[in-house]
Amino acid sequence: MRRQTIVRIGLGGMAAVHLWWGLWAYAAPAHFFRTFPGFGHHWTAGYPPYNEHLTADLGATFLTLGVLLAVPAVRYRPGLARLALTGALVFDTLHLAYHLSHQGTLTTSDWAAGLLPLLLGLVLPATLLLLTKEGHLLNAFRRGRAPS
Repeated sequence: MRRQTIVRIGLGGMAAVHLWWGLWAYAAPAHFFRTFPGFGHHWTAGYPPYNEHLTADLGATFLTLGVLLAVPAVRYRPGLARLALTGALVFDTLHLAYHLSHQGTLTTSDWAAGLLPLLLGLVLPATLLLLTKEGHLLNAFRRGRAPS
């Protein structure tokens, strides 16, 4: 599979997740706050108090990031992909840093479980960002020479 195809699929998947979360948080902020991520867990509610404005703003942020990730997934340009992935990395790094130092009212197991998708949120865009670079390390070794 070509690198571009892998990057586009990754961007599309990330876009879909952010668009879903954004639509949910923006359209139904109280429900999002009480029930995210679902499946019997209530991770957002573990950081009270609820604030409708901030939760809707989070939804707007997710929607914005989702659109920025979707554009290069649909109409691939390496520069646009790198820009969107860098934006995702900034958000995801700050998000993870907060949760590493704040447990809220979550149980230790819910807090730890919540860190896993946040870590994935760093690994996936970082990996895709590497794949957008023509001369990145993996390509150099595949061509049989180390980068200079």
